[in-house]
Amino acid sequence: MSANGLEVFDKTLDITHVWLKEIMADLGPDKQVAWKVLSTVLHKLRDRLSINLAAHLGPSCRC
Repeated sequence: MSANGLEVFDKTLDITHVWLKEIMADLGPDKQVAWKVLSTVLHKLRDRLSINLAAHLGPSCRC
């Protein structure tokens, strides 16, 4: 059974925490800073992709 009711949310949270831990390993233990860095990178990436590719970056992605 999924912790959040939907397995896709669990997978997304797991991947997000992995990315945050990797960022914190490079920049320090502040999770707020890591979140801001991750958020900024993902927004910049999204803004430079075509519309079709950017759609796959969203939460409905089956990565």
